[in-house]
Amino acid sequence: MLAARRPIVPVEGMAPQALRDNYTQARGEARHEAIDIMAPRGSKVFAVDDGKLVKLFKSVPGGITAYQFDPQGQLAYYYAHLDRYADGLKEGMELRRGDLVGYVGSSGNASADAPHLHFAVFRLGPGRQWWKGEPVNPYPALRTGGVASPR
Repeated sequence: MLAARRPIVPVEGMAPQALRDNYTQARGEARHEAIDIMAPRGSKVFAVDDGKLVKLFKSVPGGITAYQFDPQGQLAYYYAHLDRYADGLKEGMELRRGDLVGYVGSSGNASADAPHLHFAVFRLGPGRQWWKGEPVNPYPALRTGGVASPR
């Protein structure tokens, strides 16, 4: 389902071949269930797909985060450890693939000396809850996707 959406790599200038699959790595007692895209602090983070921005949220583990649903409301895209949001970003707005979401950082529980985008995808259940879903490894779809280019 994710591959059919043809997501782009969300970090500015990052080639698909440069991504590393750390989805199954252990994080304490849990699996990572996301990929980390290492990049210089302040690198632009773009929407991987079209869809609605459903939640802007600050949490202890994820720091400055954004949740986006695909157009059909079947997938949630999670962008975490942002340094800050893009100017004008608001919950409920429609994003287009390549729209600016924010900037790479190390907010939340990320190491200050290792800025990165923690990117996760969830298959949503019937309740379409932004915080809950079945994890999907985004790595295979991103490896075959395009490079982010600003709209």
